[in-house]
Amino acid sequence: MLNNIAGFLNATAAAAPLTVEYLVIAGGGAGGGGTGGVGSGGGGAGGYKTATGLSLSVATNYGITIGAGGASVSSASVGNAGTGSTFSTITTTGGGAGGGYANTFDGIAGTLGGSGGGGGTAGGGGSPTAGSRVVGEGNDGGTGGTGAAQPFRGGGGGGAGSGGQSSAGGGTGGSGSASSITGTSITRAGGGGAAGNTAGGAGGAGGGGAGATGASMNGGSGTANTGSGGGGMAGGGYSSGSGGSGVVILKYPDAYTITIGAGLTGSTPSPSGGFKVTTITAGTGNVSFA
Repeated sequence: MLNNIAGFLNATAAAAPLTVEYLVIAGGGAGGGGTGGVGSGGGGAGGYKTATGLSLSVATNYGITIGAGGASVSSASVGNAGTGSTFSTITTTGGGAGGGYANTFDGIAGTLGGSGGGGGTAGGGGSPTAGSRVVGEGNDGGTGGTGAAQPFRGGGGGGAGSGGQSSAGGGTGGSGSASSITGTSITRAGGGGAAGNTAGGAGGAGGGGAGATGASMNGGSGTANTGSGGGGMAGGGYSSGSGGSGVVILKYPDAYTITIGAGLTGSTPSPSGGFKVTTITAGTGNVSFA
């Protein structure tokens, strides 16, 4: 009789919904391209969402996609945006691309993203527009500059924690946001720094790539699996920084076991403090719990 009661209680516990904490970050945007020492904007960080208390069920497939970072560019043009990451019904938007140099009134604007890309440099006296954020996922990029008085610089890409900056040199990328989901506080999703002809902007804390200084440097790339933006470049024959890939991290009670399906790359270290933490770093596929 006691064995039957214990078995019933165990089965009931296993069938109950489990509660998951999640962190979902999209791929970061690439920096823009300039020429002849004329700067470009930094890429925006990928969209960043985190929360506790998501109720899931055992023996059910939940889809995951890890967003790629935007590819770099090697000409005076806007960069490439990152792609979104997903977990179940949670979706994030790829980081906005950094704007590029153009000899027009307003130059080439940064693009919309989880965090917006920084504006490029205008050759015609205007003010290159920064890319806007997706509400609830990040922050806006910084506005670019125009002409020698600015001097020839882009705006920094937005980060999960703050917006991209505009300054006399290349704008600094916005800072990322810290999470302790793994048990250690780690900052991710920093914006890319902008390129300038006298100074490149630093990448935002959390993995943002630095912007190039002058015409003889590549922009720095965003750190992989942080969703950070890439830095802008300012010279022919060089490249902007690519965006960092995204990540999905799940924290759940250690009574449950996760199965990581084909198509996904991930790991689950030993439990700690009554919880397991699974980090998915690449691919598209399903996970399930038992």
